[in-house]
Amino acid sequence: MTGTKAQVLVVGLGPAGAAAAEAAATAGAHVLAIDRRAQVGVPVQCAEFVPMMLGVETAAVSAARVQDISTMATYVREAAADITPDFRGHMIDRAAFDAALVARARAAGAEVRLATSLRAIAPDGTCTLSDGTRLTPRVLIGADGPRSRVGQAVGMANRDLMETRQITVDLPAPYEATDIFLRPEIEGGYAWLFPKGKVANLGLGILPARKAMLKPLLDELHAELLAARRVGPKIHAHTGGLIPTGGIVGLAAQLGETQVLLAGDAAGLVNPITGAGINPAVLSGRMAGQAAAAFLHGDAQAPEEYAQEARDLFGPSIALALTRRRDLLAAYALCGPDDAALRRGWIAYDQYWSRTPANALSEVKEPA
Repeated sequence: MTGTKAQVLVVGLGPAGAAAAEAAATAGAHVLAIDRRAQVGVPVQCAEFVPMMLGVETAAVSAARVQDISTMATYVREAAADITPDFRGHMIDRAAFDAALVARARAAGAEVRLATSLRAIAPDGTCTLSDGTRLTPRVLIGADGPRSRVGQAVGMANRDLMETRQITVDLPAPYEATDIFLRPEIEGGYAWLFPKGKVANLGLGILPARKAMLKPLLDELHAELLAARRVGPKIHAHTGGLIPTGGIVGLAAQLGETQVLLAGDAAGLVNPITGAGINPAVLSGRMAGQAAAAFLHGDAQAPEEYAQEARDLFGPSIALALTRRRDLLAAYALCGPDDAALRRGWIAYDQYWSRTPANALSEVKEPA
């Protein structure tokens, strides 16, 4: 069964894939976009914060906006919060956001198939879908998340990951800050409380080797905030997932005559410290879709130009975060991080942005 004349196959309809499908279709390409989920954006696997600039550039943010964020409060161990003023952004309904992006892709002319997965990719670029469709697209865009099957097929797979767990709880009073909790026991990650109207997303991320600690640590934080009357006892939802933390794994490759582009989480375009990935997913997806259309129109350099542009745009911030993450994990490997190490490993602090090499002795506890 063939069943499609698609020139571009987009795998995954999260923000990266939906943005890619819209951009390529808008530029005149015949696009087939697939997602293994039966409903776009469900289940939600996201803390649902986006920076203000994305709201300016992406109409779907308005359709999904729940509330605005004005500041960030960072708690190092049990100390009082350090406030980062003018940390502005939006809390969104991620399912509504994804649905709005997919609606725009459809409106641009992309064919969308849900409950359809990529079953196999041959070395010549021929793709077999779960509905029996076989096609060899001119361009294959992998936007299929941290465990991208497309990325694996071209030897560009994410290998460093963070495990996350999140619950949604009641929020007794209006709140406009994102709370960050930095604690040594949350190894390789942090915890968060993100307000979302009358509820809040409470979660944490941790090294996969410490996955067994996710639930007890999150339960402990929930109890702590409950005792402080900052959240309610009822848990409305559970979610979790993987976040790439190893930096950019690759952006462009070849399978036979098929040009392969990766975008979003599949490409490792996620901040290794914060885990933020929605903004780079939308932007890289849009860029990949435009590059795909340009390639189809005869611009043989478009894929490499996309890769270079994406590296120029996202590379510096990801590289800095990757350095800070490695420094912090090195502190764990010695005696465990002190407060200075925790601060140097988080974006709210000047130490994070300093180019001065870290003094390892100031970043670990002295042995007892």
